[in-house]
Amino acid sequence: MSPPDLQPLSLLMPGAASPTGAWTRFPYADAPKIDVDQLRHRWVRLHAGQGLQPPAPGPLAEGWARYHSGDFEAAANIGLAHGTEGMALANQATAIYANYLEPREAARLALFREVAERAHAQVVAEPDNCQALYWQAYAIGRYAQGISVARALAKGLGSKVKLALERIIALQPHHADAHIALATFHAEVIDKVGALVGRMTYGARAETAMTLFERGLALNPDSASGLMEYARAVLALHGEGCMAEATALYEKAAALTPADARERLDVELARAGLAD
Repeated sequence: MSPPDLQPLSLLMPGAASPTGAWTRFPYADAPKIDVDQLRHRWVRLHAGQGLQPPAPGPLAEGWARYHSGDFEAAANIGLAHGTEGMALANQATAIYANYLEPREAARLALFREVAERAHAQVVAEPDNCQALYWQAYAIGRYAQGISVARALAKGLGSKVKLALERIIALQPHHADAHIALATFHAEVIDKVGALVGRMTYGARAETAMTLFERGLALNPDSASGLMEYARAVLALHGEGCMAEATALYEKAAALTPADARERLDVELARAGLAD
């Protein structure tokens, strides 16, 4: 499989400069607090979705400990201070903060654009860097949801997401998060443009979405975000008749014990979804 399209993103993802001011603080005092020593022992569980190698002892490891404890702003700054070596941390902390905690829509889109452009530059230099490919796809996907999936597809952003995620799976077949993200892509495209147009124009298929979800959750069964994405896809693709199945997936997500701050945010979303 060839590397993803490396066309510049600036024209496809217009937006304002990154927002100024402090980031919103993590709101849950009961989330796990992880220090550097705990990080070393828990790394495999914390990164079950991506298979990322742990950092060497030092400031970058401290940055990852801060990320997993919910101090996303400090983690992002530490990552940026470490250049290429810290880019995965910087992009993950920024993208997760923007997705879950940034209250201003324009600021959220600007942060996703920032992550996408940083990751894109890294992909240009390192076409097989799965972390760069993943966070580029994640940021573009969330940006697309912010401006509307249909509009993003028309801009060609959908193809960038699909190609990047397919590339990751080809390079790293056990990357659970890439399977779940690609499954979500297939489901969202079909939901927005229909099965026929989705298949003919974007190669989106409902059966492919289900297979990818099952594979991703087999690789990382404790992914609350994956369980919720699966639930939403089941409803989008198969309708209200599958409400019981979707509810069961939300209940499973809500019952998980979070391993870090991001998972605590996911569990809270699952609980809120059940309450609606």
